[in-house]
Amino acid sequence: MAAKQSQQAKEFAIYWQGKGDEKQETSRFWIQLLGEVLGAQDPSSFIEFEKKVKLAHTSYIDAYIPKTKVLIEQKSSDIDLHKEYQQSDGKMLTPYQQAKRYADEMPYSTKPRWIVVCNFQEFLVYDLERPHTDPEQIFLKDFEKEIYRLRFLIDENAQRLTREEEISLKAGELVGKLYDALQKQYINPDDPKSLLSLNVLCVRIVFCLYAEDAGLFATRTSFEDYIRSFNLDDLRDGMIKLFKALNTQIKDRDKYDKKLIPFPYADGGLFMTEYIEIPNFTQEIVDVLVNYCAPFDWSEISPTIFGALFESTLNPETRAKNGMHYTSIANIHKLIDPLFMDELTEEYNDIVNERCSITAKKQKLFAFQHKLANLKFLDPACGSGNFLTETYLSLRRLENKVIAFINDGERAIGYNEFICVKISQFYGIEINDFAVTVAKTALWIAESQMTIETEKILGHNINFLPLKSNSNIIEGNALCINWKTLKPEADSLYTMPDTLFFGAMADNSPEKHYDYIIGNPPFVGARMMNTEQKSELVSIFGNIADVQDLDYVTCWYKKAAQLIKGTRTEAAFVSTNSICQGSQVPILWSVMIKQLGVKINFAYRTFKWISESTEMAAVHCVIVGFANFDKEEKLLFDSESKPQRVKNISPYLTDSQNVYVEARKDVLCPGIPKINMGNMARDGGHFFISSDEKDKIIKKYPSLKKWIHPVIGAEEFINNKKRYCFWLNGITPEEVKANKILHERVDAVKKFRISSNAKTTRGYAKNPYIWAQIVQPDTDFIVIPVVSSERRPYVPIGFLTPDHIPTTQVQIIPGANMFHFGVLTSSTHMAWMRYVCGRLEMRYRYSKEIVYNNFPWCQPSEKQMNNIIKTSKKILDVRKKYPESSFAALYDDVLMPPDLRKAHYDNDLAVIEAYGWNKDITEDEIVTHLFELYEKLTK
Repeated sequence: MAAKQSQQAKEFAIYWQGKGDEKQETSRFWIQLLGEVLGAQDPSSFIEFEKKVKLAHTSYIDAYIPKTKVLIEQKSSDIDLHKEYQQSDGKMLTPYQQAKRYADEMPYSTKPRWIVVCNFQEFLVYDLERPHTDPEQIFLKDFEKEIYRLRFLIDENAQRLTREEEISLKAGELVGKLYDALQKQYINPDDPKSLLSLNVLCVRIVFCLYAEDAGLFATRTSFEDYIRSFNLDDLRDGMIKLFKALNTQIKDRDKYDKKLIPFPYADGGLFMTEYIEIPNFTQEIVDVLVNYCAPFDWSEISPTIFGALFESTLNPETRAKNGMHYTSIANIHKLIDPLFMDELTEEYNDIVNERCSITAKKQKLFAFQHKLANLKFLDPACGSGNFLTETYLSLRRLENKVIAFINDGERAIGYNEFICVKISQFYGIEINDFAVTVAKTALWIAESQMTIETEKILGHNINFLPLKSNSNIIEGNALCINWKTLKPEADSLYTMPDTLFFGAMADNSPEKHYDYIIGNPPFVGARMMNTEQKSELVSIFGNIADVQDLDYVTCWYKKAAQLIKGTRTEAAFVSTNSICQGSQVPILWSVMIKQLGVKINFAYRTFKWISESTEMAAVHCVIVGFANFDKEEKLLFDSESKPQRVKNISPYLTDSQNVYVEARKDVLCPGIPKINMGNMARDGGHFFISSDEKDKIIKKYPSLKKWIHPVIGAEEFINNKKRYCFWLNGITPEEVKANKILHERVDAVKKFRISSNAKTTRGYAKNPYIWAQIVQPDTDFIVIPVVSSERRPYVPIGFLTPDHIPTTQVQIIPGANMFHFGVLTSSTHMAWMRYVCGRLEMRYRYSKEIVYNNFPWCQPSEKQMNNIIKTSKKILDVRKKYPESSFAALYDDVLMPPDLRKAHYDNDLAVIEAYGWNKDITEDEIVTHLFELYEKLTK
């Protein structure tokens, strides 16, 4: 399939080479590309041409693909996509700026994810999820090899790889081949010292492969030629000599060994002479090196991505998961851009655009460059260094702009005089020795690549080698280390591991001041921590109430908050979204805000943090940026929209004051019915029967019908599944004994309970006839599923009769009426639930103590109450029109019937009116008002 597509891409490129008229050939070009090359079915209906968009005047988008949300701005083949052109309104815009202007005016539901600017020969692809990155550039002439990069045009789920991602993934695969070939030759491959040696050996070899391709060695084949120059039996000794030479200054080397002449002095600790175990080389290893690794161009890898891929290859734990993982560059920028890069970029642009003399601008840019060079960054869970590496690259790219402006038309003096941003500004703590090794190497590669970019700007060579030491990346447990000194805490029994490779653990300078603390600390939930992690949690927070409910990542928040207190240091972490939801909020944030004075200055609400890999694992995360001081304007991001500029960001990541919704045993508002968890069986499943079993039992024993009831959990309620149970309340021992099935079931329940490790369960064995905990109503009751999909606009809520047996997978409200139903199923209550509930992944977890008992109910007039009752009944009446449809179908945001949606909308307005709000109120405004009400009611 891939080969056929490549051939079709080649033929397409040949046909269109040198052709292309915007007016006459746009539709034919795109329909042919989508259909014949990319395989879209019925491409003429897949893409829309001349889509109307309203600016100050009516304009037309050249092409738009609704399914994948791609906006296309097409130009003729003679148009330069990088230049500005005058528009009909007189403005000078590039083709991208023209397209972006269209995109900004489109309705939210059709806003593009991608903008493609094309002149038939060149494609510039802008990913609007990565607003601060350069566009991907694809040329028609390269289609045969690079057509996969346009797969996103037709497949909304396609993993679109940038060129550097594709190269880095390929590099990761090659490291895997090399690792496997070398590991076989170790005498004890599972010995920790052998594994560490294997890792260091891989790092050294890959650096040599990179160095020859990046021009750091004498020729682009120096390392490959060196390997080929040895007989197989002598290659091991040859590698030992090479590593020793790379760690030895030229003047101190063996002057008669001509094979080592192409290799400069490397230093930096990478090739330290401490003993590492190097196995004998085999023909398989040589074949991997010369036939797979050497032909590959290592100079183009992304050190940010490759570092993580490299670490996942070297780490047996991650290798065991059969997938290479890395944090996408776009996700890293979600943190570093609002924290500091946006502000720095804006400062640079302000200087360049300021109306003053060139000399004055250069003086200001010199000062700005000095500012960049004095910033200090700490990642206290740095892993393979991807946050630090991408931050370094971003700062150096900005510095290169400064260098280009200052040195325009002038020749530079040398490295130290013109490059000021150094890797010594970046500090990291990482507990995994594999990752520490890789993080340092990734930073060296990043430094090399950016030095090459500076060379191009200045027009002359800069000596990158010898490597500068980056001993600021240390191995250790960040929770036992003083982040100021990078040494163990004074009261900690923890000792730093000895470092066999890569020099000292950290410099011996006094306490460090950081400008920014960043990172992606471990995602370990409160119920998933091991004994050691739980102990660390208590040591960080002390024995505060409910400390056991905090996720492991909160330890990094607390340490960062303590470190930045009284300073201008800013911090931001990626975290599981649970720290800003449910029961964790009052525990964590009362400490952070009330005790330590933290202010949340920017945040990303819940989004999927995708670990780009062969497995595409995803965790639902938030990003919280905080400091010990307030910023006048705070930024609140949703994943697919521009940030809101707000005055305060609450711990729930809302535009509201800081409130803490704590677990409450009783309802907040008087007159509201009590909510309960459903009945708990604790029966080992022996009380439950399937629909088929029920029919067979009743057919054989008709007298048992009165003891069999429909059972309702979340699954049964939402998906309309039929399941039944034995409900034996009131049965006599004689009736149980007289029936074989009942006797067997009751006996099985008793045995299950007696054999339990839980004391309470064993206690329930005294009465095996009945369920362990019973809250069965004797009147109609409201049912609310405990867990429900986040994709539904409304959590399905309904009424059931007392013959239904609710389980612990649902919440029940006996005695509730139509008014209560109307308020609970409204968008107002849904908004409250979305912000304060806990989550299972992204699914809502409806808690009685957090969500229901704390909900601030409206106080309607009689007229308003009657209106809510009327709209509530309408919802139930509409549901009856779809007796075969489950709630899962009825409340799917795509499938929801229009009349049911309209009934809910009318109910939403009735509830909003009862609160006294404007009917056009947004969900964010609803939440803000509800928090204000909650605060008044709790005071």
